[in-house]
Amino acid sequence: MAQAAPEARSAEEIRLERKRDVALGYRILAAQRWGDLGDGHISARDPEREDCFWMLRWGVSYHEARVSDLVLVGPDGRLADGEGVINVAGYYIHHPILMARPDAVSATHVHTGWGTPFSAEVRPIEPITQESCIFFEDHAIFDDEEVQVQSVDAGKRIADALGPNRAVILRNHGLLTVGARVDESVGSFVQMERVAEAHMKVRDAKPISREAALFAKADLVRYGAGRPGFWSLVSRHIGDPSVVL
Repeated sequence: MAQAAPEARSAEEIRLERKRDVALGYRILAAQRWGDLGDGHISARDPEREDCFWMLRWGVSYHEARVSDLVLVGPDGRLADGEGVINVAGYYIHHPILMARPDAVSATHVHTGWGTPFSAEVRPIEPITQESCIFFEDHAIFDDEEVQVQSVDAGKRIADALGPNRAVILRNHGLLTVGARVDESVGSFVQMERVAEAHMKVRDAKPISREAALFAKADLVRYGAGRPGFWSLVSRHIGDPSVVL
């Protein structure tokens, strides 16, 4: 007997879920002691106005992020909905990426203790740990000296470097991940930071074979790369997800 198709969700339901997960994502970054200087951003494409995205308004501490603190950034970088100041650097980076990647709903970037120094070595991730297999043959390097991203053109170059991959290493700047869901992009970022830490701590690691890396990757991303980790982090550090509503 054929099963009934799942009931379609409204755009408003999808929007609220994405905004909730963005707010939770910022709190996850805070729980890792990242973003204390406001040096990061998480985006979520609007389900109706697909050339616009939601992100935390400037000046809100990540550990206090709530859905009401999010602003909708328009394609011109101006405020399309909500109240507050837009993180302009976030617009320069996220808008071109989301426009180049219609499959992506979210991108995550924040300066971290291991990802930033790893990016300064301008080398790819190798399959030296279980988590690193997630990014095997699925990341790129933005080998560009514009670490102070001040234009949409610079963001377009990042998007070009990223290509179809799930992540990009921004030379001398840090890490960035994308996902088809907000929880995927945030959870993947936390995983990528741990991968960068392993690469920086183990200077003479012996990678596993390509065959073994691809086998591990297929299993690790079966339920969505980053998603299980995201919700584990919510349970550990935040508790009730409705706290951000």
